[in-house]
Amino acid sequence: MAEPLELKKTLNLPKTDFPMKASLPQNEPKQLAAWQDANLYESILTARQGKPLFVLHDGPPYPTGTIHLGTGLNKILKDLIVKTKSMAGHYAPFVPGWDCHGLPIETQVEKELGGKGKVPPAEFRRLCREFATRYVEQHKRDFKRLGVFGRWNDPYLTMSHEYEATIANAFLDFIEKGYVYRGRKPVYWCIYDSTALAEAEVEYEDHSSPSIWVKFALVGGASGDAAKLGSDVSAVIWTTTPWTIPHNRALAFHPDFEYAIVETEKGKLLLAADRVAALQAECDIREARVLAKFKGHHFEHAKFQHPFLPLQVPGVLATYVTLDQGTGIVHTAPGHGVDDFNTGQKYNLETAAPLDDRGIYTEGLPEYKGIDVFKANPIIVKLLDDRGALLGHHPYKHSYPHCWRCHNPVIFRATEQWFIKMDAAGSGESKTFREKALEQIHGVKWIPSWGEDRMYEMIEHRPDWCVSRQRFWGTPIIVFYCDGCGKRLEDFKALRNVIEWFKKEGADAWYKHSAEELLPAGTKCSCGESKWRKENDILDVWFDSGSSNLSVLKGDEWPADVYLEGPDQYRGWFHSSLLVAVGVKNRSPYKGVVTHGWTLDEQGRPMSKSLGNSIEPNEICEKWGADLLRLWVASVEYQADVKMSERVMTQLSEAYRKIRNTFRFALGNLSDFDPAKNLVANDHLEEMDRWMLERTADLVKKCREWYANYEFHRVYHAIHDYCTVDLSAFYYDVLKDRLYTKAPNNPARRSAQTAVYKISSALIRLAAPILVFTAEEIWRYLPKSTGAPSSVHIDLFPEESELRTGIAPAQINTWELLARVRAEVLKALETARNEKKINSGLEAKVLLGADLELKAKLKAHLAQLPGLFIVSQVDFLSAGAGDFKSEAVPSLSATIQKAEGAKCDRCWNYSTHVGENTRYPTICERCSTALAEIESIADTATSA
Repeated sequence: MAEPLELKKTLNLPKTDFPMKASLPQNEPKQLAAWQDANLYESILTARQGKPLFVLHDGPPYPTGTIHLGTGLNKILKDLIVKTKSMAGHYAPFVPGWDCHGLPIETQVEKELGGKGKVPPAEFRRLCREFATRYVEQHKRDFKRLGVFGRWNDPYLTMSHEYEATIANAFLDFIEKGYVYRGRKPVYWCIYDSTALAEAEVEYEDHSSPSIWVKFALVGGASGDAAKLGSDVSAVIWTTTPWTIPHNRALAFHPDFEYAIVETEKGKLLLAADRVAALQAECDIREARVLAKFKGHHFEHAKFQHPFLPLQVPGVLATYVTLDQGTGIVHTAPGHGVDDFNTGQKYNLETAAPLDDRGIYTEGLPEYKGIDVFKANPIIVKLLDDRGALLGHHPYKHSYPHCWRCHNPVIFRATEQWFIKMDAAGSGESKTFREKALEQIHGVKWIPSWGEDRMYEMIEHRPDWCVSRQRFWGTPIIVFYCDGCGKRLEDFKALRNVIEWFKKEGADAWYKHSAEELLPAGTKCSCGESKWRKENDILDVWFDSGSSNLSVLKGDEWPADVYLEGPDQYRGWFHSSLLVAVGVKNRSPYKGVVTHGWTLDEQGRPMSKSLGNSIEPNEICEKWGADLLRLWVASVEYQADVKMSERVMTQLSEAYRKIRNTFRFALGNLSDFDPAKNLVANDHLEEMDRWMLERTADLVKKCREWYANYEFHRVYHAIHDYCTVDLSAFYYDVLKDRLYTKAPNNPARRSAQTAVYKISSALIRLAAPILVFTAEEIWRYLPKSTGAPSSVHIDLFPEESELRTGIAPAQINTWELLARVRAEVLKALETARNEKKINSGLEAKVLLGADLELKAKLKAHLAQLPGLFIVSQVDFLSAGAGDFKSEAVPSLSATIQKAEGAKCDRCWNYSTHVGENTRYPTICERCSTALAEIESIADTATSA
C-alpha cells in the first residue's frame, strides 16, 4: 500500500495567477494596445450586426487644452450608456466629435501669432485648423486612456469639408423657409474679441459697476394734473452703466405705478412713491416732503432734458418697469438693451449706439469720444456731476454678463446682424418656428424630468437668435450682394452651388475663390449686374454644433436615442440642436436627453485651476488607474453635482480592492474547473448553491433594469454589496470548507464550483461597462465554455435564465430564514469570543433554542448548519433556553459551548471521531471519507 498522503497536499487550496495587486496605471495602457491590435471596437460592432440600433450622439467639446474632470465625467457616462446598450444586445456605435470652429481657437492662434500682425483669412484659417487638429489628437489619447470605445480613427469634426457643407446647407434651408432676416438690434458684444455673442456664450460673474442716480429736468408735456408741473422738477433714474447715458433716448414709466413729486434739499424730484425712502438712503437726502402724486401714464410723451446733450427725450410707458430697485423710472437707451430696443421700436426712437467693434465712442462730446466704454464710466460720472445732474454715486457689486472665453465684461450693442426669427412661420406653414420647437419638447424623455420645464421656458422666452459673428474661423454665411444695386441673391439653386465647393475644399473655398467662381457661370442679378460681393460674417458656432445631428446621423440613426451633457447645454447644444433640427426637419433630433451635474471639490466648490483644487483625469489615471475613475463615475448620483477628492479616491480604491479580491477568490477556486466537463446540472446542485444562483439572477434582473434607466450608481452599489456582503462575508466564506476539503471531483465541491463559476461569469459581465480593464483581465483568467468570445466586451449581459435553477419558492424562503439565523448566531459567537469562551468559530458547539415551527425548519437542515455557521457542531436546546436571545428572529436563542472531541489536522473542525482512522489518526470522519476518495482516484491513475 502507498505511503499516507501529506495532508496539506490533499487540500484544494486556491491557485491562480490573477494578481492581488491590480497595478492599473501600468497594466491599462498594455490592455489598450492589445485592444487596438485586435480591433476590438470593430469586433463588437460586427458581433452586433442586425441587432436593434441604439445611438448616443456625442456632444462635441472644444479641442483646446487637456481634458478636465468634467469632460472625463461626461465621456465616461456616455461610454457607460453605449457599453450597457451594446451588452444588452444593441448595435450601438459611438462616433466622437469635436467642435473645432470659434473664438476659443481663434484666440489661441492669435496668441501664437503674437506680434506678427494680421495674416490673410485663408492663412489664418489654416493655422486654426492645425491648432484644432493638434488638440483633437491629444483629446483622443486622453479619452481612449479612460477606456472609452468609439470610432476614434474617424470622428466627426465641425471643420471637416462634409460637415461645413452640411452647416452651410442647413442655414440656406432656414433662409429659404423665411426664418432669417438681417436687422439692427442690440446683441451681446465682446469689445475685447470684437464680436457678437450668443446667450450661450455669456457667463454671469460678480462684477463691481458704478451705480449712479441722475436727474433729467422736466421740460413739459405731461398730461392731466401733471401738466401743471414746472421745469423745477427733475425725474430721477438709476443705472449701473453710466457709459450708456450719452445714448439715452427716453425715460420709461410704468402706466399704473404711483409717482411722487418730492421736495428735497437737492431740488424737486420725480420718482415712484414707493422708492422715495430708498432714494433718501442711497443719495444722502435728509428730508423728502411729498408734494403731489400722479399715475405713470400721465408722463407718456412728456419731455425731459438730457443732462449734458442738447437733446430732449420723451417719457414712455413700459410694463417691465419694477419697484425692486432704482427709482421706478428706467433710463432707456434703445441701442443697448433688448427691452430698451423694443420700447424704442414702439415709440420710433433712435437706436443710438455710435461705438466701434472695440467699444470705442465714434461720436459724442470731446470728453469721451475716442475712449472705450468702460474707461469712459468715470468720465461720464464727472460730466454729470459737473452739470449738477448727479444725485448719488456708489460702487455696486452684482452678477454681470461676461464673455465665456476671455472672461471680460460684455456690453449690449446695436449692430447689423443676421437673426433667426423665432416667431415667423415658414413658407406654407401655419405654426411659427417657436411653436414648432415648443411642441417637440414634450415628446422627449428628459432625465432628470425638470429638464423639460427648463428647456420649454428657455425656448418660450428666448429672443430671436443672433447667428452672425464677425470672425474668420467658422462657416461663412452664404449670402451674396449685387455689386450694382446691393440686392441679395435669392437664387437658391445658384447658392447651393457653393455647397459643392465646400464638399470639395471645405469652407476655405469662400476665402480662396471669388464670388463669380463660387456661383454658377452667368449668375446675374435682376438689375442685369453679374458681379457679386460675399458676406463677411460667419455663423455662430452653436449653429455649427447644432447641425451635428444632420451631418453625423445617417438613415435610421436620426433622431438619436439620447444626448447627454452638463446643465449648461440647455442654453447650448441641447438648445441649438433642437432649433436647427426643427428648422430643417421639423422635429427634435433626440428622443431622450440626460443631464449630469458639475464636478466639485470636497468642500463643494467648483473645480478650477485658479483655485488649485482640480484633479485632472490624467493625474487619476497615473496614480490610481482609469478603472478607479470609472468606478467613481458609476458610484455617484451624477444627475446632481458630484464631489471628487483624494479621500474619495482612497475610499473607492478600497471598494475596488474588495471587488477584485472577491473575483480572485473565485478564480483561485476554479483552477481545476472546466465548464465543458465539470458543470453540474441544476437539479443536482446543492440546495444552498441553487439559492445563491437564484439570488444572483435577481441581482442580474435589477442591474439590467438600472442600466436601462441609466442608474449606474445603483448598479455599482449592488455589485459592490453583493461581492463584499453576500459573497465574501457569507457565501464564499461558507463554501471554503466544501471547496478546500472535499475530494476534487466530489459532487458537493463541483456543485460549489458550478455556482462560483456561474456567479463570477454573470458578475463580471455586469461589471464590464464600469470596470472595463479589470473585467477584461478577469475574463482572461475565468474558465470559459466552448465558443466564448475573446473579450468580455463582445459578450452580452447575463440572462436571468442562465442562473435560474427551478428552486421552489418554499426552499428560497427557508434559505432566507437560515441566512437570518446565521447572522444571529454570528452575534452569539462574537460575544463568546469576547468573553474568551472560544478563540475561533470552529472551536464552538452551537446549541439552538427555538419554537416548534422554527426548530423543525432548522432540524431539516441540521447537516448544513455547522458549515453555514462555520462551527464544528450544532445541537438543540428547549425553546428560549439559550443565553443569547435574538431580536431579529423571534423564538431563536443560542448558547455557545466548546466543541466536543479533538481538532482535525486537515479541516480544523472538532470531532469526537478524530483518531478512528488508523492510517490518518489525526483527522475526522469527514476528512477520512475525502482521503479515501482521493486515494482511490490516485490508485486508479497509477494502475492506468
